[in-house]
Amino acid sequence: MEEIIAGVKDPKMRSQMEKVVSFHGYLSTGAFIGIQMFNLAKRVLNISDGDRLFATCETYNCLPDAFQAIAGCTIGNKTLRIRDHGKMAVTINKRAPIGEKIKGVRVVLDPAKTRRYPKLHAWYMKTERIPHSEVVTILLDAGESVYSYEIVDLVVPEKPSKRIVICDNCKESFIQRVGETVCPACSEEIE
Repeated sequence: MEEIIAGVKDPKMRSQMEKVVSFHGYLSTGAFIGIQMFNLAKRVLNISDGDRLFATCETYNCLPDAFQAIAGCTIGNKTLRIRDHGKMAVTINKRAPIGEKIKGVRVVLDPAKTRRYPKLHAWYMKTERIPHSEVVTILLDAGESVYSYEIVDLVVPEKPSKRIVICDNCKESFIQRVGETVCPACSEEIE
């Protein structure tokens, strides 16, 4: 995989790949797809390097790591959400004030378009085991041609206030959501 990264002519893309490898542990196909989706979104939304972004990934598998490594979107800083629909898709938008409408872009690896690349399509549809290095090479050649995107209107949600309470059961503090008196962990044990 190092020779693939070294062969990438665009220094920005090469740097992104290196950051993802450092963060993820290796350059998986899903993480590389995240890089390509991020770059497509940057172009479509005219995102500058200093813009704070929000990403909602539709899978836990590899894709979110690209947004953590190169876009600074993390679960901890609340700029990365994961709604696990099992889809190779992400919605990205710039930061905006609470309640404001903002344009975002939803990008998906499109199976109708991956058909033009039989090995990529076989990897994507899990009909054949293809090494990451082979699929990443195909994706490098394919570029944006295997993705579809749509502009979406989003409303920046209000940030819920935190109320810390002590659990009636375990006596540990937790963030209360809707008037609970027992923490979620204890609630699971009780059920």
